[in-house]
Amino acid sequence: MLRSVNHRGLDLHFYLGGEFAVFENDLRTLLKEKLGRGHVEIRLALTAPPDAERGGYNRALLARHLLAFRDANIEFGLDSTPDLNRLLTIPGVLENGREVRNLHESFGGELMAAMSECAAELNAFREREGQALVGAIGEELASVIAHSATIVALRSQALPRFAARLRERLQALLSDLNLPENRLLEEAAILADRSDVQEELTRLEVHSRELGRLLEEGGEIGKRLDFLLQEMNRETNTVLSKSSGIGEDGLQITGLGLAVKANIERIREQALNLE
Repeated sequence: MLRSVNHRGLDLHFYLGGEFAVFENDLRTLLKEKLGRGHVEIRLALTAPPDAERGGYNRALLARHLLAFRDANIEFGLDSTPDLNRLLTIPGVLENGREVRNLHESFGGELMAAMSECAAELNAFREREGQALVGAIGEELASVIAHSATIVALRSQALPRFAARLRERLQALLSDLNLPENRLLEEAAILADRSDVQEELTRLEVHSRELGRLLEEGGEIGKRLDFLLQEMNRETNTVLSKSSGIGEDGLQITGLGLAVKANIERIREQALNLE
């Protein structure tokens, strides 16, 4: 059985009965070839025949673990008691009291074929899940684009207010007679840049188009998506900081900017599950 949850890299955890220990390295190599990433649990066990004794355990193996627990208690001066439920999960303890068997040499090939099939099924499931995630991300991206277009329209309406705010700040600078001309020009350029959101909206549009292209292209896009989302979030924050204090249009731009940030955050959450 294979069980996988999202993980930045490929993290394989094997839970095998004693018979399968000899195959672990081959299984690890196979899964590294078949799987890209994920925290993957691999559980293998032999099914006992119908007439096999039920509820047995490997007494000798359990005794060794209990002795080791006792010795550790004594050595470190502890007063702990073992948890039988945890001890019974140790590979090989619940073996119905039987000895570990040597499997037929042909079993290895059959095991690898079965594991390869399981990995293929896992990848197919991931692909279906990825397609659903891409659809959800596409909806959020469409919302970002729509909100950005509305902000562009509001920005055109708000240009007179942007210009008025720039004039006020320039007049404040001009009132300082001791300000050198080159410093005045420098401050004027900075104020002009801080008084409009056109550059931020243009970059947000470019990033949105690139994000859409990545979704269509497919492949391992998680890291690239994360970078684009950081840039989109940065541009949106700048739009929000510049839109304050320009009246009703500014309030509408702020509301739309906050909606864009919410879209970006939802895309980020979905993107964590994409390879």
